[in-house]
Amino acid sequence: MKYEFAPDIQKIAEEISVLLFPYVKIDRVKCFRSYGTSSRGTIARCHSIGKLMQKAMNVAAFYALEFLSERFDKLSEEEQIKVIIHELMHIPVIFGGGFRHHNYICDKNIEKSYIAYKMRKKDEKHTKSFS
Repeated sequence: MKYEFAPDIQKIAEEISVLLFPYVKIDRVKCFRSYGTSSRGTIARCHSIGKLMQKAMNVAAFYALEFLSERFDKLSEEEQIKVIIHELMHIPVIFGGGFRHHNYICDKNIEKSYIAYKMRKKDEKHTKSFS
């Protein structure tokens, strides 16, 4: 596998975090594209350092969001945003290195979040045009 920092995805993840997930410490989340996957059906993954390793290394929680280029890059812009939302939803409110599971991160909640994102983004643009 090859990994490279994905500034385009990072920018979108930052915007989504500001609008939907203000608890996400975006300076402790980095987005990467990966190439050469052999996994089936996976589009993206959320990685973190476990609590014990955090303590052993004396570091705070840090998340890496991996987007598998072979699948992610072929998606429409809307679907890409939904995938980014999905991965950000894995990060819990306590931002401690753990994960929220798929019982919370389901199509219904992703769709709700996507609609909220589009509405807040539209409101933000509308507000800026009057400033």
